[in-house]
Amino acid sequence: MIEAVKIKTERLILRQWQDADRDPWRAMNADPEVMRYFPAPLTADESDALMTRCRDGIAQHGAGFWALERMQDGQFLGFVGLNCIGHDIAVKGQWEIGWRLARHAWGQGYATEAATASMAHGFGPMALPRIIAYTASTNLASMAVMQRIGMTHAAAEDFDHPLLPEGHPLRRHVVWEKIA
Repeated sequence: MIEAVKIKTERLILRQWQDADRDPWRAMNADPEVMRYFPAPLTADESDALMTRCRDGIAQHGAGFWALERMQDGQFLGFVGLNCIGHDIAVKGQWEIGWRLARHAWGQGYATEAATASMAHGFGPMALPRIIAYTASTNLASMAVMQRIGMTHAAAEDFDHPLLPEGHPLRRHVVWEKIA
């Protein structure tokens, strides 16, 4: 097990998951608006399993999808971080940057601030040569964050998500990248 990295920005802390994160995490993943660009909101059990995978990824790599906390008051905001893609999609095996924030945290620049710090960690201590991000082609808010953190659209790598059926409105995914 590798010691988990903790990253601090001007307003935020990216850290390993804590048991106290469980209830706000479940609530966030059950919110249909937060999960609009995913096939469905998550059940409590699905949220718990994802939290465990995030914890395990950080324990394995020292970095991962960190819990995001507002420094000012310790409020859980969601997650932001880096993940080695393990599921069977077109970009499997690559390092991605990703985020999911509770609705109350939207529009305040938290995703951009935390993603910038995550990317700096990926290109710095982790020495990654490339970081990608991917999302449903209709997720303009996430693509705006990708653009703000210096990523560009890698259109040749766009793909249809294999877990979504033909004709599903979220099936087409776009890939963005940043090279070290």
